[in-house]
Amino acid sequence: MNIFKRLFKIGEAETNSAIDKMEDPIKMTEQGIRDMKLDLEKSLEALAQVKALAIRSKNDQDVYKNKAKEYQDKAIIILKKANSKELDAAEADRLAKEALMQKENNEKQLEATKVETEKFEANVSQMQGNVEALKANINNWENELKTLKARVKVSNATKNLNKQMAELDSSGTVSMLERMKEKIAQEEALAEAYGDIANASKSIDEELDKAADTTEAAADDELQKLKEQLGFTKTKK
Repeated sequence: MNIFKRLFKIGEAETNSAIDKMEDPIKMTEQGIRDMKLDLEKSLEALAQVKALAIRSKNDQDVYKNKAKEYQDKAIIILKKANSKELDAAEADRLAKEALMQKENNEKQLEATKVETEKFEANVSQMQGNVEALKANINNWENELKTLKARVKVSNATKNLNKQMAELDSSGTVSMLERMKEKIAQEEALAEAYGDIANASKSIDEELDKAADTTEAAADDELQKLKEQLGFTKTKK
């Protein structure tokens, strides 16, 4: 049946992850279920028609059976009347023979109808099985659709959340923080470097000042002058 081919294709598509290529998996599944329900309606209609044929064929069996018995009874009555001289023997034989021929014809019809009824009943049984399988498949796919809808909701929510997180990163927030940390580290290193340079320059200046310090010599001169003024020493000529 076409419906089973569609089911196989849908299942195969899902198995092979080809579902991503569909325009809308949910709409496709819903359409598939609608198609299956239409097929179910057609199958039920066909099943009803075949059942009607089976019932009519079975009823025909009763008709042919009753007619065969009726002709058998007529032939008996006619022969009894001929035996009791109520009918002419030759006429009675003709009529009884005709009745028996009709009986035989109805019996043949009865046998043919039995064969026909068996075929109809076999068709009904097969079609009934197909209908039940189709109903089960529709029920299964409706449950699958519910699960699919739930999965889509979850996946969409997850996707949106992940997208938001990704957009936060892509907007430069994380990168900006990293750049800020890098800049701060660079500034700290630069400050330390300037400090080292400043300390180095200061040390050199101190060494130079120490080497060129004239304070002690000046003090010696002032001391000598003061002694001379007090007369403690003789002025050098």
